[in-house]
Amino acid sequence: MHEVKKAVVTVLGTDSKGIIARVSAILFENDANILDISQTVLSDYFNMVLVADISSAACSFEKLSGELTALGEKMGLQIRIQRSEIFEAMHQV
Repeated sequence: MHEVKKAVVTVLGTDSKGIIARVSAILFENDANILDISQTVLSDYFNMVLVADISSAACSFEKLSGELTALGEKMGLQIRIQRSEIFEAMHQV
């Protein structure tokens, strides 16, 4: 059994149609799997946090990060991806 590598993706910006679909499409195209997702819209501000399995050899973290950043720029959103090890290390201190 392979080790699961996880990443946390955050999206913040003005709400518009297709945000979840377009972020999900990039993850799918890079062979990443969404494990958990939460999104809210408050006063027209969209906020989403998702956890994805990026264990696949077809999923390069750098490529995925670049594509998500480019999508964010195109849609006027802040999209960030971080390896889950950062969050796990913070809780071990």
